[in-house]
Amino acid sequence: MTQGNSDFDESRENLLLFVWRKRKIILIITGIAAVASVVVSLLLTPLFRSTAIVFPAATSTVSFSEQRNAKASSMDFGEEEQAEQLVQILQSARIRNRVIDQFNLMEHYDISMDDPNKYHKLNKKYNNHIQFNRTRYGSIEIDVLDRDKELAADIANKIVDLIDTVKNDMVHERTVPAYEISKRKKEILQKDVDGILAEMDSLSKIGVVSIEGRANLFQAYNQSKNAADRDFFKNQIDVNLQYGARFDGLENLRDEKLTKLAKFEDAYDQAESDANTIFNHKFVVENAVVADKKDKPKRLIIVILATMGAFVFTVFALLIKERIAELRQRA
Repeated sequence: MTQGNSDFDESRENLLLFVWRKRKIILIITGIAAVASVVVSLLLTPLFRSTAIVFPAATSTVSFSEQRNAKASSMDFGEEEQAEQLVQILQSARIRNRVIDQFNLMEHYDISMDDPNKYHKLNKKYNNHIQFNRTRYGSIEIDVLDRDKELAADIANKIVDLIDTVKNDMVHERTVPAYEISKRKKEILQKDVDGILAEMDSLSKIGVVSIEGRANLFQAYNQSKNAADRDFFKNQIDVNLQYGARFDGLENLRDEKLTKLAKFEDAYDQAESDANTIFNHKFVVENAVVADKKDKPKRLIIVILATMGAFVFTVFALLIKERIAELRQRA
């Protein structure tokens, strides 16, 4: 152990002696790197950060079901699943393309329309300047970096507004056709009921009555006191004997259709609400504001890292050079 410590101390002293002998060239290269990093950091365009924070909503619909889940309240904040879905929507081309078009980011990012790789460069710039991150609290941070601090805040707030617009468009792409199908089905059921009622009315006009009424007809016939009454009730009985079965069938079918139509009302109301409601899909915790201080570049960090990197690189380069020279002399 003592021998090991002695070897380590000797290697450290040799390294320090080597650095001291090469101090001039090390200082020159390190100084040049420091000056260059200062110049480069001053030339970098300052970027300002604006941040908006939103929570996803737990549900995006109004439920008409009596068995509604208590966790599906429109007042509830969304959980991990809703947060992941919201991040996917924020990263989608639906939002990206609208932001690019509204703020003319192709021109703002100095990308030529004649560039064959313009869309690749545009998407790369967009992803570098606009980011969406989940926080540990389940919210979503919308970060926008830009050289124009007012534009950064405008873009962040516009993205917040687009959440509802884009998600409602996506929802309506499915709910509107579903509503149209429900509407047609309801119209068919209502038309069937109206047809049944119309036929029952026509039968009622010629004297057809329900099965309970027919029993009363026979009783009235038997109690008739004159021929005219007996002829009248006999005619009514004949009509009911001819059309009574049809009337009973229509009555049962009417009740069945009305029951089915009543049960379908909830589904229809749900479909109509989903298709026509413009819903809010997020809770805005914090809108973006115009930054009063630049976020990037961190000039001091750039200078320190560049200077330290130049120092370490120079020392290793000189060590390797000296080692190669020693090997050549031995050869």
